Amino acid sequence: RVPLKESGGGSVEAGGSLKLSCVISGYEKSRYCLGWVRQAPGHEREGIAVLEADGNPNYADSVKGRFTISQDNAKNTFDLQMNSLKPEDTGVYYCAAAVRGIGGDYYLRNPDDMDYWGKGTEVTISS
Repeated sequence: RVPLKESGGGSVEAGGSLKLSCVISGYEKSRYCLGWVRQAPGHEREGIAVLEADGNPNYADSVKGRFTISQDNAKNTFDLQMNSLKPEDTGVYYCAAAVRGIGGDYYLRNPDDMDYWGKGTEVTISS
């Protein structure tokens, strides 16, 4: 089992920024995909950013150009920098990890196939 824990959620006005962080440990960096998945109220979970093991990022169209996923190996964290936030970005954000090297685009489209999950952190964007 790979434990993950998110931090950094909160409430901001539209146009603002937030940075989410996920602490992850006990995994093989050369194999795992790391990602962020969100669930808006009344909606299914949506893959929004996935970092492949080779460092290649993948983004959902809804966040491309506004969100950036990155990894800090020294701190054993991976982050999601969210800029130009919109009310439709509101939701619970989960960090997740996948051991199978299928590819970042696959996990964007099939986030429920990721293997390990944090408990989530809430993000609320007001208009």
